[in-house]
Amino acid sequence: MESTIAAIATSPGESGIGIIRISGEKSLNILNKIFYPASKNLAPKDNNRQLIYGHIKDELGHIIDEVLAVYFPAPKTYTAEDVVEIDCHGGIVPLSNTLSLVLRCGANLAEPGEFTKRAFLNGRLDLTQAEAVIDVINSKTNSSFDVAMEQLRGRFSKEINEIRKEITDVLVDIAVNIDYPDEDIELILYDKLENELRSIKKKVDYLIDSSDTGRILREGLNVAIIGRPNVGKSSLMNAMLRESRAIVTEIPGTTRDTIEELINVRGIPVNLIDTAGIRSTDDVIEQIGIDKSKKSLESADLVIFMIDLTSEISTEDYDILNQVDKSKLLILFNKADKTARISEADIASFARGVRYMITSVNDSKSVDEIENAIFEKAGGNLLLGKESETDKLAGSQKSNIVTNARHKNMLERATTSLGEAINAASGGIPLEFLEIDIRNAYEELGFITGDSVQDDVIDEVFSRFCLGK
Repeated sequence: MESTIAAIATSPGESGIGIIRISGEKSLNILNKIFYPASKNLAPKDNNRQLIYGHIKDELGHIIDEVLAVYFPAPKTYTAEDVVEIDCHGGIVPLSNTLSLVLRCGANLAEPGEFTKRAFLNGRLDLTQAEAVIDVINSKTNSSFDVAMEQLRGRFSKEINEIRKEITDVLVDIAVNIDYPDEDIELILYDKLENELRSIKKKVDYLIDSSDTGRILREGLNVAIIGRPNVGKSSLMNAMLRESRAIVTEIPGTTRDTIEELINVRGIPVNLIDTAGIRSTDDVIEQIGIDKSKKSLESADLVIFMIDLTSEISTEDYDILNQVDKSKLLILFNKADKTARISEADIASFARGVRYMITSVNDSKSVDEIENAIFEKAGGNLLLGKESETDKLAGSQKSNIVTNARHKNMLERATTSLGEAINAASGGIPLEFLEIDIRNAYEELGFITGDSVQDDVIDEVFSRFCLGK
């Protein structure tokens, strides 16, 4: 018999209400020992799924707190077990005292994620849905929340299961040919088999391709703003924040440290990093800031390199350009509202195929265009459900977005197995050997939903949860 577990389910600290959650066979029995309804006619068992007003009292009859309590009988609960929730006052003292009393009455303190783990083990959620609970809690924007909720509702699991069903159909065809060998049937099967496997692989590859956008939704897009001093870096940050976060002056070197802020760009969480101006300096403190600026380039997904149009392009600009991975670079030639000293030919020569924009961060239209570029870099079109050629190949106008590194790893292993099976099919390898790669792909996709997963993986997944979830 599973033990009964309990924990505080709300965030620590002072609040109007704090919730204690209990799950397991002893839940109702524990509640009956400590909860005294204001009305004797409102017993929790006879009024399940209803909030009942009353008091929590200890073994000596002392009132611990004035609460609302509710009993949820299994199996239609979060854990699929009997569940009790006690709504206490949200202070540390009433919550701690009530939880201590619950534990003295026979419950065990829940481990991090144990409620959701029980929901998974009891078939209430599959593993991808359980993992989505964390993403819902940690969502930084409406878009990241929407993607997490779709996964929690089972949309991603459904797509994985549909792909596994297609693989099952292929395995059935192979089994028939192995058990009832016929040369003509087998020749037809190889051609058909290769086409079916390619179709399945395209769907898996599409999900893998979405993982960059998924990671950004989950963790945020790291955008570093770099350039020489006084080119408008802090002004750009303030314009995107819609507030004066960074100090802006005409004095070069005003920003001496990196400033980081999380902003929402069309639903994309963006970690915006304003860096110290990069130049040669004898100032020790300024040099520390410059070193940090250069280090921020390593972790950035997008580097916005700003150049002042009112000054000529310098050797320092070329030095900065040569330090940045061109694939993640966007050059802004700023201060377009002033007299330019850089010609269009010089701009094109300097950029050399790198995307660039001519802007003025004092103009809201320019800021909108910069935000559009950030949105595109983050794969925003995928969020909007715009159909690309890859979408058409995958047979879906708006497919799932993979946000979890574990899922991506399993998908990559599955597509490798499918690729090996395709090569084997085109080479006419005996079906018995070809079947091994296809079955491996089936199993690897099963690891995603938890249909075939080891205990240590389950423990690792739920160890990331907080107490009470």
